[in-house]
Amino acid sequence: VLSGTTPATGELDILCFPERECSIQRRNQKVVEESPSPHLLPSTRREMIRQVKSLVREVGYESAGTVEFLVDRHQKFYFLEMN
Repeated sequence: VLSGTTPATGELDILCFPERECSIQRRNQKVVEESPSPHLLPSTRREMIRQVKSLVREVGYESAGTVEFLVDRHQKFYFLEMN
């Protein structure tokens, strides 16, 4: 996610980039990253982006960062962290 205040309007502008699939890890290090994830349904991706934008607005985040989720086999996702 990339966010910042637009000088002309003073409003927060938020850009969301495609997620990265980081399921293949060894000793907690990512071995393979794939983007966008082939496992997410478009509806899940849209909802994740909606929630990320809501989070960014709520906390007034202005920077570049990542929002991490775990996704189960039923396409339910769970917030891990934002950094």
